[in-house]
Amino acid sequence: QVQLVESGGGLVQAGGSLRLSCAASGRTINTYDMGWFRQAPGKEREFVSAITWRGAITYYADSVKGRFTISRDNAKNTVYLQMNSLKPEETAAYYCAADLRWHTAAWTVPSDYWGQGTQVTVSS
Repeated sequence: QVQLVESGGGLVQAGGSLRLSCAASGRTINTYDMGWFRQAPGKEREFVSAITWRGAITYYADSVKGRFTISRDNAKNTVYLQMNSLKPEETAAYYCAADLRWHTAAWTVPSDYWGQGTQVTVSS
């Protein structure tokens, strides 16, 4: 079992930056593909970014390519999401997830491998 705790959310103006962190405990994450999702009020949770277990390959939603960067430090059992040029429509709760699998054209995550989320609010 792995526990995930996100931090780094907050209020930022449009065009600003935030860096989210996801600290894992309970077991090491160095064998897991990790990722970030977000959910805005009234909307479905959506994929943002993923990184393979050694950090060699990264994936991004088209909407964040070129502005967001996912990274990981397995020695610290932590995953990061650097978000630049933020837009008001990206206001959402951002969730860290572990053990991502690509299945039938979508990323899936075991139900117990989600963090509690951190709120990101982008003002216009």
